[in-house]
Amino acid sequence: MRRLFSLLLLMMCTLPAWADSLDQLYKAAGWPDQRAHFTDAVSAAQQRYRNSLPPAVYQALVSNSNQRFQAQAMDQRAQAQLRSNLPDPAPALAFFQSPLGRKVVAAELLATRKDQLAKNAKGLPKVQASDTRQLIIGHLAQALPAREAGAEVSLAIAGVAADSLSSMIPGLFGGGQAQGLLDGQRQRLMNQIGEDLNNTLLYVYRDLSDAELEEFSTFAESAEGQAYYKAVLAAVRAGLAVGQSGNNPQ
Repeated sequence: MRRLFSLLLLMMCTLPAWADSLDQLYKAAGWPDQRAHFTDAVSAAQQRYRNSLPPAVYQALVSNSNQRFQAQAMDQRAQAQLRSNLPDPAPALAFFQSPLGRKVVAAELLATRKDQLAKNAKGLPKVQASDTRQLIIGHLAQALPAREAGAEVSLAIAGVAADSLSSMIPGLFGGGQAQGLLDGQRQRLMNQIGEDLNNTLLYVYRDLSDAELEEFSTFAESAEGQAYYKAVLAAVRAGLAVGQSGNNPQ
């Protein structure tokens, strides 16, 4: 009985600390800021549809997308997946709280700011890099789920109008047909992102030195880094709820 009581006490002391670590990781890795940047992108997408859709369809688009991408709900879905898929957040937290980790997050947040997205709307400049830096970037491109996550973000924004049409015209897309279209588009987007991924990463992390870039790649390729980035992809998909209607985001 005493051993059981000691075990329960240990669990009570450990679980809050684990939860605190995950909350700290969520903030340190820039998740709330990236979600805010995504909200800006959704708002921009809504504005693009304003003059090209009938008023009723446009209002449905805004209502559905605002519900589906409500900030607190997105955070809750993403954090729940991180908890489910990342047994130990400590190694990733240590990295993102380090000077290099903070520099990595700052570079990523800069790249997704709305002014930067507008600036590079027609494509990123071609980055010249040494063979050594190209090699490091190649390793990083393999370690990061950039293709997959980028495709999910693109699908989420592009799917706003489709969700609205489906809600106004039930049965427009059958379940199997809709999933097939989604999977096909996802693969096409991943292929497109992959074609220029190395240059994209060279641009995003342009302010990191070769040594810093190699250290980042080492973390990303490590067992701890891979565990984190696997959880990241699951969290991104859950947060964006791609393929789910605004009326049923869970």
